[in-house]
Amino acid sequence: MNFKSDNEAPAHPAMIEAITQANEGYAAAYSEDSWSRDLDGRFSELFETDCRVLPIATGTAVNSIAIAELSPPWGAVMCHQLAHIHTSENGAPEFYSGGAKLVPLPGENGLLEADRLARAIDAAGRHGVHNVKPSVVSITQATECGTVYSPAAISAIAAITHERGLHLHMDGARFANAVTSLGCTPAEITWKAGVDVLSFGLTKSGALGAEAIVVFNHPEWIEGMERRRKRGGHLLSKMRYVSTQLLAMLDADLWLELGRQANARAAELARGIENSSNVSMAIYFDPFVANNFDPGAGD
Repeated sequence: MNFKSDNEAPAHPAMIEAITQANEGYAAAYSEDSWSRDLDGRFSELFETDCRVLPIATGTAVNSIAIAELSPPWGAVMCHQLAHIHTSENGAPEFYSGGAKLVPLPGENGLLEADRLARAIDAAGRHGVHNVKPSVVSITQATECGTVYSPAAISAIAAITHERGLHLHMDGARFANAVTSLGCTPAEITWKAGVDVLSFGLTKSGALGAEAIVVFNHPEWIEGMERRRKRGGHLLSKMRYVSTQLLAMLDADLWLELGRQANARAAELARGIENSSNVSMAIYFDPFVANNFDPGAGD
């Protein structure tokens, strides 16, 4: 068993099959292929609203390009102190935005707290041009601690964010795990709860380097994101090999099936730890996952 990283796991066979099928013949380059052009429609069906989708190969690029479009160089990005954008992306959001500052905030079990967020935003802009200006709130779903935000918690954060003129970004590197553990629809924890932009992650679910920026209700942001994707070296000439994986993951809800399997194995491990006298849980384990654990899932 390997607990080091889901990035060390092999790609799901369906991804290899999708790439092989897309490898037949010629196709337009630079996201003009039929697979890439199908993304807006397929994701709009999934999220029950009009979406604009940009396929990108890495999670760091997805997060950074999305945040850079939402924040000016003098902006502040409010995030949890354990957020991947803060701890594990080597300044990429700051680099892509031309200097926006990440402002890390504490919160139990990896979760931002609405009241604390409101106080931090209000305090950050007290000195006018002498301070960075809060522009974006970024939350991770599921969090770096494996916890999840409920739809109500996201709505509370979104209300604080939008009331103050900021935008809400969600890092969904493990979005499938959150959706399946909460038993909700993708829409209920994104745009219906007030999320403006989602980093839709699939590599950790079994894709071979396939992520996407999903924009809700703000088509005017797309051109800037497209230009940042190109300028930052992430507009692949053969983007069809990324886009075909995104589509294959949506087929028959494969991404959700894999999320359920991962949650089931995590619940099994957590129960083993809870029953052990030698080790203990360092972080609160979501009882929803445990209570909905099916021992046969993923066999």
